[in-house]
Order: sequence, then C-alpha cells, then structure tokens
Amino acid sequence: MSRSERLLQLMQILRRYRYPVSGAALAQELGISLRSVYRDIASLQAQGARIEGEAGLGYILQPGFTLPPLMFSSEEAESIALGLRWVTDRADQRLSASARDALAKITAVLPPELRHELDHTGLLIGPSASSPGNPEWLHAVRLAVRQEHILSIHYADERGNTSERRIWPCALTFFDHAQVIVAWCELRQSFRHFRTDRLHALNDTRERYPQSRQKLLKRWKEELLASDSRNTSRTTSTVTADKN
Repeated sequence: MSRSERLLQLMQILRRYRYPVSGAALAQELGISLRSVYRDIASLQAQGARIEGEAGLGYILQPGFTLPPLMFSSEEAESIALGLRWVTDRADQRLSASARDALAKITAVLPPELRHELDHTGLLIGPSASSPGNPEWLHAVRLAVRQEHILSIHYADERGNTSERRIWPCALTFFDHAQVIVAWCELRQSFRHFRTDRLHALNDTRERYPQSRQKLLKRWKEELLASDSRNTSRTTSTVTADKN
C-alpha cells in the first residue's frame, strides 16, 4: 500500500468514529506502527484535515471536513482522470474545457508519485468517429435539462423526414457513436429519443415543463423496464412455442 493510499484509509477510519479513537487502535487496523500513525496524522493535519486530539488521548475528525482531491487512491484518481479525458474528447466545447480545467486542478494537488502515475498512465481514450452536431446546441440542451426548460426543435428521422417538436428534455446520453436526448415529446405524448446530430434547429422556449426532471427520469426508467420485461416474455413464449 502506498503512503497516499494509507492516508486515505486513515481518513476513512476516522470518519467512522464519533468519539476519539486511540492511536494504538488505528495502528492495529492499519497494520502499521504507532509512530507511523502519529506521523500520518501530523501529515493530514498539515494538509488541512481537522483532526483533533493527541497521543494518549485519542483522535477525532471534526464534522464538516471534505476529503481533498489529493487524498484519492491510485485507482480513484485514475478513474476520475479517465472519465474527465473522455468528456474532454466527447463533449461540447464548454464542457470539454471544464473537464480539462477540473483535471488540471486535481492533478496539481496530487502527491508527486500519484501525479507521475497519471501523467504516464496506460489508460487512454480512443478517437471518436461520431459527429455530435452543433456544439452550441449541445450546450443549450445541457442547460435545458438542468433548468427543466421545454425545447422547440426541428428533427429529422433516419429516413430524413423532418418534423417540429416540443420536448421536455430530462437527460442527455453520451454514446461513442452518438449523443441522444431523452425527452417527453408533446407531439407523440410519450418518451422519445432524439440524436443530436439530426437536429436541424433548436430553440429554448424558457418555459418550465410541468413535471420535475427527477419524476420524468423515473417514469422513463419504469417504462424501459416494463418494455424490457414484455420483450423478454415474448421471447420466452416464442422459444416455448418452437419447442412444442
């Protein structure tokens, strides 16, 4: 276990206790010497952790302390970096810039050995062949999802037929080959999925749709589950019929 991972584990142990815990108990759980515990606690305190107490009395982490980014384990840091690099490559310009800034902030405060691991990681993001569409529209879709606004769109289906819709966007889904808006369609009176590269026009009406985004997402997920269940039942019936 690296020292950064040990410091993270020490923080997690301290979070479990509502009352002071002795250095000996911490040393036993971590499998290290008591001297190492004292040294690690001093290091955490120097980094801003609100750990109160002293040798012989025990230690307690004060509530309200947020674990700083430098306390990520190696795998946590790698997963965050990989995700942010994926967003940098796949998202619209504003979200990509935000992902780059976030990664730079996290990398800047990591311990040197962890920063070196991320700079030379073997986890890479491959090139994308998709065309997500107008980047400004993608930004508008993200805002509409966040603010629960109705969008007015001109949309072309896979045959090229266009239609004008008013939709209630509740999610924007990122695939390698496309980005898809999950929305309630007023025209169809049901949930529909709209590829962003098939949008011909988009306007944020600034109107709030009547349900919350959380309720819409819940309804959408319930309908997906129900649809999957029906499809499974039909498949099972067909297989049974074939056997008979």
